[in-house]
Amino acid sequence: YAALLSLKYIIQQIQLHPRPPISFDQNQVDSLTKSLNFLQDFLEGYSYGSSSISREAVDVLESRIKNAALAGEDLIETRVVDQIHGGSTAHGKKISSSDFHQDLEMVIQDMGFIKKDVMEIKENHIGIEDHLLRKSSTLGGAGASSSPSTRQNAMVGFDHLLNVVMDKLTGGQSNLRIISIVGMGGIGKTTLAKNAYLKFMKHFDIQAWVTISQNYSVRQILIEILLCISKEESPESLSAKSEGELGERVHKTLWKRRYLIVMDDIWSIDVWDKVQIFFPDNGQGSRVMITTRLSNVASIGSYGIVMGFLNEDKSWDLLCRSVFKEEKDCPPELVEIGKKIAKNCEGLPLSIVVIGGHLAKSERTKEHWEYISENTNTIVNSEDNERCLKALQLSYNHLPVHLKPCFLYMGVFPEGNMIRVSWLVKLWVSEGFVKPINCKSLEVVSREYLQELCDRNLILVHKRGSNGNIKYCKIHDLLRDLCLREAEREKFLYVRRPMSEKDPILHTLQDVPLVRSLICNFEERLPLLDFRLLRVLKADDKNSYFDNNRPYKYSVEVVFRLVNLRFIAIRSDVPKNSGFPSLVNLLWNLQTLIVNGIFGVVAPCEIWNMTQLKHVHFFQLKLPDPPIGGKGNEFVLENLQTLTHIRNFKCGEEVVKRIPNINKLQISYFEEPQGFLSYSLDNLGQLHKLESLRLSIYSENKHLLQNFILPNSLKKLTLMGTCLKWEDMKTKICLLPNLQVLKLKEYSFVGTEWETVEGQFCNLRYLLIRSCRDLEWWTTDSSHFPRLEHLHLRYLHKLKEIPSCIGEISTLQSIELISCSKLAVISAKQILKEQEDFGNEDFRVQVFDTMSLGETW
Repeated sequence: YAALLSLKYIIQQIQLHPRPPISFDQNQVDSLTKSLNFLQDFLEGYSYGSSSISREAVDVLESRIKNAALAGEDLIETRVVDQIHGGSTAHGKKISSSDFHQDLEMVIQDMGFIKKDVMEIKENHIGIEDHLLRKSSTLGGAGASSSPSTRQNAMVGFDHLLNVVMDKLTGGQSNLRIISIVGMGGIGKTTLAKNAYLKFMKHFDIQAWVTISQNYSVRQILIEILLCISKEESPESLSAKSEGELGERVHKTLWKRRYLIVMDDIWSIDVWDKVQIFFPDNGQGSRVMITTRLSNVASIGSYGIVMGFLNEDKSWDLLCRSVFKEEKDCPPELVEIGKKIAKNCEGLPLSIVVIGGHLAKSERTKEHWEYISENTNTIVNSEDNERCLKALQLSYNHLPVHLKPCFLYMGVFPEGNMIRVSWLVKLWVSEGFVKPINCKSLEVVSREYLQELCDRNLILVHKRGSNGNIKYCKIHDLLRDLCLREAEREKFLYVRRPMSEKDPILHTLQDVPLVRSLICNFEERLPLLDFRLLRVLKADDKNSYFDNNRPYKYSVEVVFRLVNLRFIAIRSDVPKNSGFPSLVNLLWNLQTLIVNGIFGVVAPCEIWNMTQLKHVHFFQLKLPDPPIGGKGNEFVLENLQTLTHIRNFKCGEEVVKRIPNINKLQISYFEEPQGFLSYSLDNLGQLHKLESLRLSIYSENKHLLQNFILPNSLKKLTLMGTCLKWEDMKTKICLLPNLQVLKLKEYSFVGTEWETVEGQFCNLRYLLIRSCRDLEWWTTDSSHFPRLEHLHLRYLHKLKEIPSCIGEISTLQSIELISCSKLAVISAKQILKEQEDFGNEDFRVQVFDTMSLGETW
């Protein structure tokens, strides 16, 4: 699927490019596109269907599609290289136009043959979903067992959740309540539900437990329920009845009875929508309990329980119970290494139980346990331990086809690594994984993909930004191992293990001359060979922006000859304050350009020709004036979304017209001999798509801001060194209708008093005031910040108090103070006390100073 999307994308990019590097025969393009669209629709459809074909047959079909698509990509992108560089290359003579036409015709024929085979499959009503990977079921729509075993598993670490579930099961409300339990595979959802079910079976007149498969059948679910609640029924007699008759029988049996029904492992809201009509709300205190891995499914419940990971102490407790059971405590010599093993499981109960079962059957020596500690994930995810592998594999198998390549891609990031989302979505887009959707940028679609994977509990939210969006994410080590296992099976990616003499990196790279992506985790420098088809080169990250001690820098002259690159993140060897080579213009399809390790580089004028550019980051890049003239959209960067760390940005009308869709802009101004007269910041107001602006001034000359105007589209604003007066807030900032995040940093505002008025900051969620050292008095009212959620105050040594009315803002969730005055701290504590008196237990106040770790109340 990813290969199909990628081939469609490269064809589209060439056709829409204002100066395409190659040309196509339109008849060939039309024919190829029809086949690609047909196969894409087929792949998107079959992943949800039924099946009678083996996994091997599915693999063969998908492999044929992938190989044909990759052959097309290789051919087209090789032709691009030949046309841009001209003449012979290291791989021999360039392909002639006639040879290119003939070779492309062969790709079209291959796609046509595959399309014909798929059409035969569809005409014969043969499904492709792998039945071997579905849950085994004699009835085909619900689990094979209609009730859980009567043995209760220990609920180590989740006793409080068990108490919550039991309270909801037996609580005083007489109306029907739906209790949902959500979490990733292996977190203990079924165990929690099972313990509650067995403990309170006698509280209910009728009980039923049904395990749901993804390919559910309402009819078979109803049969399972009837088999649980009526001993007189038999599968044979029930199978003869229609769905309507079965539903009527269920409803009639449950009527005027107190019942408990557990629907274990639901994969779709549709299941509930179709069966809930048969569960009467009869005022008897009945309950339905569901377990699911999907957050959107959990939303159907009257009460939701989210299961998180165990902490280290509870992980160790569960491991001890799994290993030693009724025996005495762990031998002292194994405690330290045992706790390390428990920690390696990262709080996942199923992983702990599996490794505990392994330890219980093996020799209890320190040497053996140290071996287990070093190989925990390998043992847990081994084929021999099918219980854990199946639980995790099921989540992958049930992914929609458009999410699978994005999930597998998570394997490229190091184990336990925090992954910056802004980079992740750029990488997904550059790889060609993301399906275009009308009226949405590919980056927006990528973030929707990420949210889907988070909702399925396959990717974990690690940290949110000030605007509430996901800023960093993570993936559990066992799921990362699953990514690598599946990616290797599908030949999707290769992750090189730590360097060894037997596997030098040069030999590894020489074996993959047609590699599309190189992602280095910065332990060594990548030798750049003739990777003519390379799309992604990530050899640096944001954490190294200011790290100039790293030895591996790359020659931009070499990098820029890899003309198919779409994503570049490197440290450069370009001298400080020098010009950037115009060779960058060869990168006909470059989207993301991130270059660190240099300061004050001047971009070449050719940058205005790079129409595919979306994201540009240098440290203090100087942009040249755009060329004068040009026809139509020539020299207009319509795709440009991000410009960061731009030095002395000239915001004249000609520049503004050429970046009409800029979304994020970070600009800094330093004193220059000619002053600031040419910078025209009043034109910022014409950037109608701008949502994030950071403006920093490193000069005592503040005339630059006398007439600056901000666009109403702005959602996030950061100011530093602007030395505005607090009165200027009323005219320049507070009336921005969409502003959600406001960060006032060092010397952004000067003056001793800030007074706000009603009607301001109507959408502000996050406010940071840092190092506005003159501020003593803040006069405001809760109605002036009607939607504020987080207030962060830092280095305000003169602030007399935080207005008490701030605590009356109904949406406020937290106040954070770092190195603020004692009076400010006292007022924050008073606000907290008032909120606690009102019963607001979720409200938090954090206080830090430069010498302590801080306190949280």
